[in-house]
Amino acid sequence: MSLETARRVLRIEAAAIEDLLKRLDKTFDRAVDLLFNCKGRVAVTGMGKSGLIGRKIAATFSSTGTPSFFLHPAEALHGDLGMLTRDDVVLALSYGGETEEIVALLPTLKRLEVAILTLTGQPRSSLAAASAVILDVSVKEEACSLNLAPTASTTAALAMGDALAVSLLDRRGFDTADFAALHPSGRLGKKLMRVEALMHGGDAMPRVAPGAKMPDIIYEMSKKGLGMTTVVASDGRLEGIITDGDLRRLMQSRGGETIGLTAEQAMSRGPVTIGPRELASTALSRMEQRKITSVVVVDAKEQVVGVLHLHDLWTLELY
Repeated sequence: MSLETARRVLRIEAAAIEDLLKRLDKTFDRAVDLLFNCKGRVAVTGMGKSGLIGRKIAATFSSTGTPSFFLHPAEALHGDLGMLTRDDVVLALSYGGETEEIVALLPTLKRLEVAILTLTGQPRSSLAAASAVILDVSVKEEACSLNLAPTASTTAALAMGDALAVSLLDRRGFDTADFAALHPSGRLGKKLMRVEALMHGGDAMPRVAPGAKMPDIIYEMSKKGLGMTTVVASDGRLEGIITDGDLRRLMQSRGGETIGLTAEQAMSRGPVTIGPRELASTALSRMEQRKITSVVVVDAKEQVVGVLHLHDLWTLELY
């Protein structure tokens, strides 16, 4: 019984979104234009379940490059209207278009000359009549067995909000660097961290010259604690790397002769490198594919600037 109910709910809500696709036209472009050209912020407002959807839409806007905030219509009537300026745009959610608290805001919004974009199921409502752009998010039925509780209608409004947010993201050319700047913490922020923020650079980077003797090589590797060292030419270019594994293999094949080798003789050439502006998640993927524990960080001029170790990425919980 529960499975059948769940299937029915999901079918109804999926159909509601499919119906939105059929109704999309130039009005959606006008809505995006209105939001894109907003010189202030997008104030999203709605009561009850529509308000909850509005909060999510405002949060999605803000995290994808469109400054936004949620304006509770009842609180707005008691002073929060002061949060609005003439440069803002109001995005109002009201399925019936007659929500008392929102309709009560209309005279003030008109006086402030604030443009209104409305998501509604009633394009002929009072709210729609006062709006610069109207997006029809009506549904044939709610998923609620009583056809009363906002279910399919809130799903449709949420989907339309996402469509607006992503359209604005694309139009602004909002990229991963912008996203990372707005998400400095949490799992998303960690995945978008740059290699340069995590690498061992400067004095913390293990580094020896091609002519360095084995005792100096071992000392440098032990001191820096990364299980490897870069071999860097005098002009700053990478010649190769020496790892703990390289040393073990040399000891097995050459025995006591190993202690007399130079870095140039002991190193592995052509190591895996990565740029400082690459994403931490990209570095992790590269290490996993090559089954290595560190990559050398080189800049656009092929100068060695650091080393990134697998342990540095494990601490970010990128998995």
